[in-house]
Amino acid sequence: MSDVKQEIAATAARMVVEEGLEYGPAKHRAVRQLGLNRRAELPDNDELEDQVREYLALFCADTQPAELAALRRLAVQWMERLAEFRPHLSGAVWRGTATRLSNIHLQLFCDDSKSCEIALINQGLEYEVGSSTIHGQQVDVLALSVPCRDLGETVLVLLTILDFDDLRGALKPDPRGRSERGDLTALRQLIEKEESPP
Repeated sequence: MSDVKQEIAATAARMVVEEGLEYGPAKHRAVRQLGLNRRAELPDNDELEDQVREYLALFCADTQPAELAALRRLAVQWMERLAEFRPHLSGAVWRGTATRLSNIHLQLFCDDSKSCEIALINQGLEYEVGSSTIHGQQVDVLALSVPCRDLGETVLVLLTILDFDDLRGALKPDPRGRSERGDLTALRQLIEKEESPP
């Protein structure tokens, strides 16, 4: 990684951890903060994630593991609650880099894109509708503010609504051989592994 990319990654990593920013906005803000040309070459997400892990190990080693565990337990509850939509956890909570400022990202694979909204309404839950771009396609994202008892604060759960057909490629590993997301069984195994003594 070039010195400039390294500097962008290190600055963005601090924003991700300290402010809960997502990777894309953190990289662009880092470029502005460092006074670099807007066309500066940005670190990829793997390079940024490496810097986030370094930052966590240096500055948050005493708090981050408990915060991550609390968010993963909350993710389990919501995945159980939304089981009919084949939820998969992604993002920092899945990858193990989450702090109390991180959002919980659940990808739902639905036969009918509106069925999840109907289920939330039937459960008396309030949510906001937004959108995101995945593989060049606009998809709905439902945002719910939910209490996290273990952290004593509210956490944002983001539900990305995908087609059932998208599930086929969902568990392909990334270039480093790690999975981008996991279902409830995989998350429970992860939690078990973290909690069992070395």
